[in-house]
Amino acid sequence: MELRQLRYFVTVAEETSFTKAAALLHVAQPGVSAQVRQLERELGAALLDRSGRTVRLTEVGAAVLPYARAALGAAEGARHAVDELIGLVRGHVAIGMVGAFSSRELDLPGLLADFHRDHPAVEITLSEANSEQLIGALQAGRLDAAFISIGSTPPAGLALQIVVNEPIVAAVSPADPLAARTTITLEALLDRALICLPRGTGLRAILDEATGPAGLRPHIPFEAGEPFVLAQLAARGLGVAILPESAALAHPTALHVIGITRPKMWGRIAFAWRAEGPISPAARVLIERARAVLADSPAPP
Repeated sequence: MELRQLRYFVTVAEETSFTKAAALLHVAQPGVSAQVRQLERELGAALLDRSGRTVRLTEVGAAVLPYARAALGAAEGARHAVDELIGLVRGHVAIGMVGAFSSRELDLPGLLADFHRDHPAVEITLSEANSEQLIGALQAGRLDAAFISIGSTPPAGLALQIVVNEPIVAAVSPADPLAARTTITLEALLDRALICLPRGTGLRAILDEATGPAGLRPHIPFEAGEPFVLAQLAARGLGVAILPESAALAHPTALHVIGITRPKMWGRIAFAWRAEGPISPAARVLIERARAVLADSPAPP
């Protein structure tokens, strides 16, 4: 069997589609199909079930997949080892970030520019997504590092360096009846229309963690992916925004901020990378630089 066959098989399994896999691999679909068929003939068993609308792993395919990934990882590791031995730092580094991440935590453009200046042969990519998507991409090896928002339970398989740790608060229009209060329990907010980030974000995960065990069901008719939009909706009297404290305090005349008690909720943004598995030399250098810059920054509250 060839590494190319394993790569094609893994990509089809992850994308559940020969068409999508071919597009990612920049190969014609018949070529991908032929190579996977050849791999199946060599192994003597079908790896993929092609009978449905999407491609699924067979029982044999599910057993083979982790070994195929390990073989590809070992080959990549060998290439990285050669690069390190001959003193090269090259290749590709993929960084992700949540939309709520801002330059007040880290001058990310400056960090990437300095890295590019020192290692111009390395291709750097930066993408934005919600935390759930970023965590999945880190765990699958599609990203080398990312700035993610996390709840109380750390994501499996990732190492973390906390960048921001701040209270989650409620924010209302100054004309709202709740504007007379400085604190409120989470349960007391459940009869109000809440304004929050959508599922898949760290902030929403924190809210779900706080309400789920108690069997509470918040009413969330307004969702938006940007804290600024949440603040604007609350300022117009459409409900109670659930926001990180810094995002709420950024609108001192338009919003009244109320501390949430019982339970106290904390929003955390962390710099994350895979705790185990191969890391390219280029990614390792960039991760070490970011960690050093974050360590020199003021500690989060």
